Order: sequence, then structure tokens, then C-alpha cells
Amino acid sequence: MNNKNTSIFTFKTILKWIMAIVAVLVGIFLFVFVYYAFSAPTVSQENLQSGGSSTIVDSTGKQIASLGDNKRNYVTIDKVPQQMEDAVVSIEDKNFYNEPLGIDPVRIVKSAVNNITKGTLQGGSTLTQQLVKLTVFSTDTKDQTFKRKMQEAWLAMRISQKFSKQQILEFYMNKVYLNNGIYGVETGAKYYYGKTLKQLSLPQMALLAGLPNAPSNYDPYTHPTEAKQRRDLVIRAMYANNKITKAQAEDAINTPISDGLEPYKKVTNSNNTKRIIADPYIKEAITEVKKKGFDPYRDNLKITVNMDYDAQKRLYNIVNSSNYVQFPDSKMQVGATIVDPNNGKVVAMIGGRNLGDIQFGLNRAVQTSRSNGSTMKPILDYAPAIEYLNWSTYHQLEDTEYTYAGTNIQLKDWDEQYEGQMSMREALVNSRNIPAVRTLSAVGLSKAKGFASNLGINLSENGLSVGIGGEVSSLQGASAYAAFSNGGTYYKPYYVSKIETADGLTHNYSKSGTRAMKKSTAYMITDMLKGVPSSYATYANISGLHQAGKTGTTNYDSNVLASNPALSGTAKDSWYNGYTKNYSISVWTGYDAPNQNGISSTYQSVAGKIYKAEMSYLASQSDSNPNWKKPNSVVSMMIKNNGSETPVVASPSSSPSTYTKELFVKGHAPSNPYKSSDYSTSSASSSSSNQVTTNRRSSSTSESNDDEDETNSTGNTETGTGTNSNSQTTNENNNSSGTTNNNSTDNNGNSSSNNSSNNTGNTGNTGGTTGGNNDSNGSSTSTPDSGSSGGNTSGATTNSGTSSDNQ
Repeated sequence: MNNKNTSIFTFKTILKWIMAIVAVLVGIFLFVFVYYAFSAPTVSQENLQSGGSSTIVDSTGKQIASLGDNKRNYVTIDKVPQQMEDAVVSIEDKNFYNEPLGIDPVRIVKSAVNNITKGTLQGGSTLTQQLVKLTVFSTDTKDQTFKRKMQEAWLAMRISQKFSKQQILEFYMNKVYLNNGIYGVETGAKYYYGKTLKQLSLPQMALLAGLPNAPSNYDPYTHPTEAKQRRDLVIRAMYANNKITKAQAEDAINTPISDGLEPYKKVTNSNNTKRIIADPYIKEAITEVKKKGFDPYRDNLKITVNMDYDAQKRLYNIVNSSNYVQFPDSKMQVGATIVDPNNGKVVAMIGGRNLGDIQFGLNRAVQTSRSNGSTMKPILDYAPAIEYLNWSTYHQLEDTEYTYAGTNIQLKDWDEQYEGQMSMREALVNSRNIPAVRTLSAVGLSKAKGFASNLGINLSENGLSVGIGGEVSSLQGASAYAAFSNGGTYYKPYYVSKIETADGLTHNYSKSGTRAMKKSTAYMITDMLKGVPSSYATYANISGLHQAGKTGTTNYDSNVLASNPALSGTAKDSWYNGYTKNYSISVWTGYDAPNQNGISSTYQSVAGKIYKAEMSYLASQSDSNPNWKKPNSVVSMMIKNNGSETPVVASPSSSPSTYTKELFVKGHAPSNPYKSSDYSTSSASSSSSNQVTTNRRSSSTSESNDDEDETNSTGNTETGTGTNSNSQTTNENNNSSGTTNNNSTDNNGNSSSNNSSNNTGNTGNTGGTTGGNNDSNGSSTSTPDSGSSGGNTSGATTNSGTSSDNQ
């Protein structure tokens, strides 16, 4: 008896403890629920009835686009067929009409348990909760927290108290996103079937009811198989919910997904001028937003992008009017990107010319299907040589006859001439191909590709010809050159700086840079590239502005020329990459059908002129014009300009015309008994100054150039080529030499190694290369164009790469 009483007592005690624990847990849950409920956003009837959309603003907060607005035909619930209501309720929430509170407590408990035990939230919200999410919450998984779930439940309860089931269903059916810029079932009926809701068949209604779950995945145009599977799931749910008969279900399932489907048409808003101007940028920004887990078409977001809209508008006007740059015709295309070198922010982007109001078309600024020509040389050839081999800007290179290892393919420049021995500075500024390829061979292809990878450029090409051109986009080019600008740090480019959700959450984004090269490498490359706009591609020069740049051009291979002789003497692509300490710009020009149209020599300077027009505008908007400061790891010396393999320091008594200012990596410079102040101020390094004025700064202004008190006149670029930099002349409308059109080019317009000043106008053709075109007779030749070019066949690309990789 005692044992029995003891057992009863023990059971009652345990039960009391369990009940107490449950009561405490329920109390805690209710306390948390109430606490979160008070912090929930407010929801009005206006919010519930409005169409889902997101707003995009630029870096100053100026609105540039709104996604999803003005695309909806609102329909009241009395105009919605009963079968459409049944389809939506059956697939989304079959207990909808039996949920007086608008929530399913069982689901909420399961969600709480999952959140506590597994750190994840379970789906299956009621239709009312889904309406709440579409109105005030984001779909980003990071935001689907326990707190959010509690607030969802609270707001669903409030909505259920305030509105009838029919009103809630009306709000939901007008708010859902159905892909292709379409919101609401009535708008969806007209877009997909050209009918009103009342005119739709059962399978057509089922398709619309199934789309909101994953609009892009169930799009009948792009994913017909998945769309049919989802539609059939809706039909089966209707049958299981006793809304249709078995015969109706079978007949609907057997109906092709294309039945009654209208031809695909793109939804545009041609009245949104800002949207048109910024379209390519917005396209990339939306992609970035989606990668972060948001749906900009359903989440009612405020998206802040890194765009400077005024800079974007100016770039748009430059390429779409004749007020700034003259284009040969309306077919010539442009892809251009501007990034901030100091943080990776994409400032502006152009994806093409004459695009009209087409939304999200081909974005030529990010495509990677065209060779970047000689703009590759600093990235893959010369910067790695400085980084890994400690070469100086004076390092002597041979522009002599060269055959790719393992082949009989000769590499030549546009003039089919060899200029003999020259410094690395001369080779880069004058964009000679053979010295560039020899440099890549000395570094080793594998090591050089690793260097390029650190700059966001992963090259698939194998072979030394990639050193004079590979597949790189303007986005990649601008970002890679930005690392030269900022002293060697690579920032991955990005578009979105902030996302604010409808419920008040703010997500901020930024990029951390990674060291891609030594400061000495970045500075020495920049110092050499200053010579390109000042003495080579003078059409891109902006007087008074501290800037550096590189041209690039690619030509056609012999097979293309044989099929279309009219392309002879033209270029396939023309590039210009230029930068200051504030901006890095990469511009590509060419044709979408390059085998039908080529760029004549007269218009191969267009890329550089676009750069100049845009950079001039950017410079005029800022009082900042900083020059690059030489790091302590770089030594500057006056070197005798006598072609000696070993650099010889010039004495201060030497004539300025006999020496040149060159840079060395600290620890790898010759012994120097002199100071820079010992030399004449009219030294060769300052003889090439371009006296052109700008509204920003006079070219006579000077400022400190480095840590060692060297000064450089503003607008004066050190080319390091002695008096040669002064002797070069250019004529953008003429094409020198008359040499032939071939599979690779380096058109220079530079004076020869004996300092001749007889350059007859190639500057109009920006330098470039073609990275590997196969000439059927195994030889590689070039057409004239200023800048540089490449001349290698794809065979040489493959065959020569392995043997030279370890050299």
C-alpha cells in the first residue's frame, strides 16, 4: 500500500514538474511572441493592395529605377473565377478558409523546434503569412529568423481580424510575381494567354496558380518541362481538395503546356529614361542582389548601388550621340566599365550603343569573348617581370626576329620591321609585340597566369601568344588596372552597397582588397604607362591630369580575310584602358558581327576618345588630382641612354639628351654616387611635357612625386625614352605604312630605335593584339594600327606555351 501511494505521489510530482516546465516554456514563448509582435512593422490596406516592387537608387540616393511598378492590372475578387480561387488555395494553403487566426499553430511550433534544434526554419506558411511576406518581408534566407516568423504570425493574425478571407485572397492574387515583370493573376492572364481570367481554361489557371512558388524556374517559355510539372501538381492538389473531378484533372494534365500560350514578348517601360540609361548596370546589380539571397521582384527592397548616375548619364551620352566622339556607323558597339580603384565599386557601365528601350539585353561590358589586345601586356608580361624578376624600366629587350618555340610561326609587328634593342619602358609604351612575348617567356607562362589570376583574370589560353591578347572583359580590365592605380591591391568589383528590406532591416556590403603585387611593381608599371597618353596615344591625353593608360587592338586571321577580303586593313577589336588615382576605365569597341564589319584605321582611336571624354568629365567634377607617390621600394636614377645591357649612371655634367630617368626595384639598382638634384631640370625625363590646358589644373603646376623629394611637373609624363618621346608624331586619320593585313598586329606609330621622328600617323589606331589566329601557311603577319597587336596562331598558342613555361 505504501509502495502504491509512493508511486502515485511520484507520478503526480513528475506530472506537476512537467506541467510547470511546459507552463514556463509557454510563458517564455508568449513573452517572446509579444515582444517580437510589438517590434513588427505596420501593415496598411494600401501596403496590401500595392504591387510588389523594389527601388534602386544610386550612391547619392537618387532613384534610378523601380522594378515591377506599372505592370499590374488589379482585379477585384468578384471578378476572379471560382476555379482560379480553388487553384490558388489548393496549392498554397488548403486549410485557408478554416484558419480563423490566419496561422497554423502546428507549423509555428514545428518552426520553433527546428530553429532551436537545427538552426533552420521550416516552410509551409499559410496563405495569409505569404501575403505578409510579399508585403513587408524579404525572401532572403538570412532574414528568415525565428523573430521574423513570430512577426509574420502576429501580422497574419492582425490581417485576419481586419479583413475577410475574400479580401485577403484578393490582395494575394494581385500581389504575386509571375516572372517576366508581371504582377498579379489578371495581368498574368493577359500576358501569357492574351485573355482575361474568366476566359482561361483549367490548365491555364493552374499554370498561373503554380508560378508564384518559383517564377523563373516555372516560366513556360524558358522551362516548359518544369512548368508542366508544377502546373500538374496544382491540378492534382485541386483534385485532392475535391475542387475538380478526376476526369477534369486527367484532361487538364494531358493538355500541352503550350496550349494557348502567347508568343514570348519582353515587357519594357520606354518612358523610364533613367532606367534606359542605366539598364546594363541595373542588370548586373539585380544579378548580384539575387546572389545575396533576395528576390528584387518580390521583396519590396530599397537597393543602393555604387553608381554615380551623373557619370553613367555622361557615358551614355558619349556613346549614343555625336557630340563627343565620332563613330563610323550605328553598328559599331561599345562596352565600357568605370571602377573606383580604392574600393572596387563599379561607378558606371555601358553595355552597348543604340539599344533603345530594350531591357537586360547583351551587356558587352562584361562579356569575355573578345581578345583584349595589348592591354594584356602590363598584366601578363611586364608587371610579372618586375614582380618576380626585379626588372627595371631600363631592362633591355630584343625586338628581333622571333619564332614561337616548337613551331615555324614567326611573330611580327605591324610594320614587319625589327627595332633591335630597347628598354622595357620603350617596348611597353610603343607596344612592340616581340619584346612582350620574350618577357612572358622569361617570366614563365604558369607564373604569369597566376599573377593575372590575382587581378581577377583567369586565362584558359595556353601559349605565349596570350601575352599579347586574351579573353578579358572591360569589367575585368578596369578592375585589374585599378590595382596598378592604388599601389597593388585588387578589389573584386561590385555593384550593390546596401539593401534595405520592407521590415526595416539593413544589409551593408563592401569588399576587402587583397595584395596582388608589390607597391614597387604597381608604381613602375604606372610610371611607364604615363607615357602612352602623353607621347603615343595622344588622342587620349588630358592635359594637366595625372593619368596612365594602354591601347589594344586585335586583327583578323588569314582564314577570315580569305573569306571576306573587305576586312583587309581593318581591326577586329580596339581597346583603351586608362586610369587616374580616382578612376579606372576600360573601353572596348568593335562589331557584334566582326566577320562582316571591321574597324578602319581612322576609327581605331574611338575607344581612347571615349575614355578621354568620360575621364575629362569625371576630372572636372572633382578638385582632386593626385599624382602617384614613389614608394621607398623604388629607386629612380638617371641612366645613360646608350643601349648598354648593364645600366650606367649618367653624370650630372652629361647632356640631358644622353640620359633617361629610369626606375629600379630597391636592392637591384646600380650604385649611384649622384642625387637627383644634381641634374639639370631640363632633363630628358621632362622634355616630353604636353602643354595642353584643362579647366582643372594648369600644366605648370607641380607637386611631390615620391618619397625622395623628386618632383614632376603636372601634365608631364616620364617616358624614359630620352628625346625619342618628343620626336614622335601622330595623325589619327592616317594609317602608316601600308603593310598587309594579317592575323596579328602591333601598330605602333612609334619612332625607331635610332630615335627617328618619322612616325606617319598610327596613333589613330589604338594598340592591340590578336591572341592567336591560325594562318594556314604557318606565318604570322600584321596590319598597321597604333598600339600593339599580337600575331600568333592558335596552334602557336598551344605549342609554344609548354616549352616556354619554365623559361
